[in-house]
Amino acid sequence: MNKLDRYDLRILAELQRDARISNQELAERIGLSPSPCSRRVKQLEDDGYILRQVALLDSKKLGLSLTAFVLIGMDRHTPERFEHFQSIIGQCPEVLECSLVTGMDADYQLKVMVPDMEHYQHFLLGTLTRIEGVTSVRSSFVLRNILDSTELPLEHLRS
Repeated sequence: MNKLDRYDLRILAELQRDARISNQELAERIGLSPSPCSRRVKQLEDDGYILRQVALLDSKKLGLSLTAFVLIGMDRHTPERFEHFQSIIGQCPEVLECSLVTGMDADYQLKVMVPDMEHYQHFLLGTLTRIEGVTSVRSSFVLRNILDSTELPLEHLRS
């Protein structure tokens, strides 16, 4: 990891809040002129700190009102079994996150977003339970989001 200075950290913080900000506005906010600011952004991209820039969409306006956290148990803990599961899950647009986990009675935790319970049932019975090796599926449904952020904490990098 390259040493990030205060300008780099401020650039990252600002871009996490709004990636559509112009280079001119970004430069003004962090206290640099536009050319060095642009070079720094490019370097942060080249160094892999900035992976990509995306648009955050309103799930409710798009009719995606049901979010589920799903714990998946597998029958065998082999690389082949995990690779097979991950390749299928990677093709499911309903799955926003998939994490291999420890410390619970599950191997994977998924974050799934669908329009309603009927769609979830179809996904559960038509996809999840049909994946070879899946032995258990436990679902919890979000009643209300209290905090929903995409911004990573950067304070630990400040010196």
